[in-house]
Amino acid sequence: MISAAYLPFLIQAVLAAGITAAVIVASHVFGQRAKGSKIKDSAYECGVPAEGLIHTRFSVKFFLTALLFMLFDLEIVILVPWTFIYREFLANHIAILGPIMFFIGVLVLGLIYEIKKGALEWEK
Repeated sequence: MISAAYLPFLIQAVLAAGITAAVIVASHVFGQRAKGSKIKDSAYECGVPAEGLIHTRFSVKFFLTALLFMLFDLEIVILVPWTFIYREFLANHIAILGPIMFFIGVLVLGLIYEIKKGALEWEK
């Protein structure tokens, strides 16, 4: 029998699997590729049929900016938990400032490199 401690996890896993299956089934039943769909082979977004070229090409700068955003967004994912546990590490006399300053230093060096290479300049 399942322990009572694992019951919330089991309920969450079953709900997640059920919702995932329901979304996939609904997508196939009601989606644009459904039988009888009038827009089967056209691009469709927000209820309005597309006009002009469907697959436009994006500049490499767009993708570079997206990757840089992800990099510095991940920095926040590291720094926020670190700020929450900083006092606990200080109370236990564990040196945590050095490693995080090294981490920030590497990110700053990367940012300086990107600026010198012109990766953040759109007008070129």
